[in-house]
Amino acid sequence: MGDVAVIVPTLRRPESLERALRSLFAQTGVAERVSALIVVDNDPTASAAAQIESLKPHSPWPLVYVSEPTPGVARARNAGLAVTAAPLIAFLDDDEAASPGWLAALLAAQVQTGADAVFGPITGRAPDAEPWLTPWLERFFGRDGPATTGLIDHPWGCGNSLLVRETALPGDAPFSASADQTGGEDDVLFAALETRGGRFGWAADAWVEEFAPAHRATLNYVLTRAFAYGQGPSQTAAAAQNWPGVIRWMLIGAAQTAVWGLASLALTLIASPKRAEMYDRTARGLGKLFWMKGFEPRFYGAAEVARLERTAGA
Repeated sequence: MGDVAVIVPTLRRPESLERALRSLFAQTGVAERVSALIVVDNDPTASAAAQIESLKPHSPWPLVYVSEPTPGVARARNAGLAVTAAPLIAFLDDDEAASPGWLAALLAAQVQTGADAVFGPITGRAPDAEPWLTPWLERFFGRDGPATTGLIDHPWGCGNSLLVRETALPGDAPFSASADQTGGEDDVLFAALETRGGRFGWAADAWVEEFAPAHRATLNYVLTRAFAYGQGPSQTAAAAQNWPGVIRWMLIGAAQTAVWGLASLALTLIASPKRAEMYDRTARGLGKLFWMKGFEPRFYGAAEVARLERTAGA
């Protein structure tokens, strides 16, 4: 029995999901380490069930299907954890594809660093984007880090990660369902881990590609995401009742909004492709200012199901 389970949450992305799973089937150097590949179908209609059944003969490890009918990214992650006792948990998103040595690199980095949570680099892909936006979008959906494996001083997101269950995933449902609709469940988890003295590691060779779906490869979507990312520091401080910290982040946000907003205007007037990055920075500044719950964008859960149903009916 292996000591690591890989969890892939999914919601109505059959082509992308198959790409992600086939990349897992092709993993090298981990034949005796993997206990299961777990797909959590977060669609109320359980739309991925037949697809997973058809792929089971192609998987070198047990391919486990879990239905979590209540839409929500935190619920999906918790549902995957509920069906495995593996002491190590890797997460791959359904819009990602792992390089053949991905999991082996994460495992080796965890041993080398002793970290409670290990993250790897991501190459962003935006094949459906407008040409002037493509370079920026691919940076936005990507993740860069140190050139070498080692400890780092801050966490990243759950996609492309390896977590030590005992220390990084406490309790039966470690991901907060309060983040089901907005995302950020991993931010809450890792902020708590950092408070407990947890350590974060970087696996420089654990590469994945992330393919932005067409509806995400747009200026409007990504600026909304940038706004939500900007909310993170202020919300974390507020959750800890660190009100001086909230004020500090809001002041930083006000300064960023003013400086990058003016830069955005200037670059827009000359139609510079670099204006997209300035829009991004301005949106993050605004997020630090308007961090309250009434301003939280909803990307996941019921909101995503509703978007998919609107698209299907169009």
